[in-house]
Amino acid sequence: MNSTGFQQGKNLANRILRLLTIFSSIALIGVTLSLFALLSVGNYLVKEDPLQKSTAIAVLSGSLPARALEAAELYRNGYAKEIWLTHPGDQEGALKEFGIHYPSEDEFNVQVLRRQGVPAKAIRTLDSSIVNTADELTIIGSALRAKPHQSVIIVTNKSHTRRVHELWAKYHAADGKIIVHSVAGDEFDPSHWWKSTGSTLEVVHEVLGIANAWAGLPVQPAVQSHESLASNEQQNPPKLVRTSKSAD
Repeated sequence: MNSTGFQQGKNLANRILRLLTIFSSIALIGVTLSLFALLSVGNYLVKEDPLQKSTAIAVLSGSLPARALEAAELYRNGYAKEIWLTHPGDQEGALKEFGIHYPSEDEFNVQVLRRQGVPAKAIRTLDSSIVNTADELTIIGSALRAKPHQSVIIVTNKSHTRRVHELWAKYHAADGKIIVHSVAGDEFDPSHWWKSTGSTLEVVHEVLGIANAWAGLPVQPAVQSHESLASNEQQNPPKLVRTSKSAD
């Protein structure tokens, strides 16, 4: 091979090497950005609002008894004079056939609120049955429309706050103003969500829920007759927390 051919071959090899270096750099940047976005998704899911006095405090179904306890604390601190509860679909099946009453989540929440000193007249269970968060926001929106220019504090868990905002903005913005507030002491760590199986499951569930909301809610939950899945979460058996305060 003459010197000209050798030089051309060398130049070609250098160009290929430069292209490979560029492609590798782009790929590395893409992987880095993807990893950064993945690790940051926990922080994205948390979107809380500053508290302010409102017409009511709405307790979303799920996470017994933490959300009801948080609502009771807000009530005692004077943020609203009324607490709204949602009503998961009536329990049916074998127990009902035997005449056995299966308490719904709103019944448990009423007990929690009463034990925390909230008077019965301040507790309102919204009538329509719900299956998921979208249903809950629909009936909360209907209740809020009856009180023009008012607002409601919605109590839920940290990882669920973004989805509540997304659903409200897309489907209920005209119904009124919401203030989304998470449970104090919620163990979800948005900056290190991947270190806990529970937090990881929350993130996956919420990301899919938000994607479903953006797409217009094409995926609808199956109605479960044996348990409440109002927030589309795994539910543990409810445990009431005893306090030194009791309602009259």
